[in-house]
Amino acid sequence: MDLCDGTVGSFSSKLDKTNPRGIHIGKYIVVTFGAAILTHDYVNKRDRDVYIGVNCFIGAHSIILPGVTIGDNCIVSAASVVVRDVPAGSLVTGNPARVVEHNVKTEHYGVRSSRAT
Repeated sequence: MDLCDGTVGSFSSKLDKTNPRGIHIGKYIVVTFGAAILTHDYVNKRDRDVYIGVNCFIGAHSIILPGVTIGDNCIVSAASVVVRDVPAGSLVTGNPARVVEHNVKTEHYGVRSSRAT
């Protein structure tokens, strides 16, 4: 696993140990309780890397599927199922997760920035 400085994970979050080399998490990320980051596809017998940028928040009970890239400054809301790439500065929600907000500004750990831009 490639975990950068400031990565925080809840004890109940799950990082896929079937393909641990496939997890790449940037600086100042929080993975909250019950969230899962998957890097293998058992049915199709494939391993796919997952990349998460910097200053992101992964909400409770979310699932990040194999092969997904989440850009910098993103928020994944609770119980979302992320099946495709998430552009930087996005808030995604739902199953499947869809972008509901663009140009999101976050600070460390995906906390929304209160600074005016």
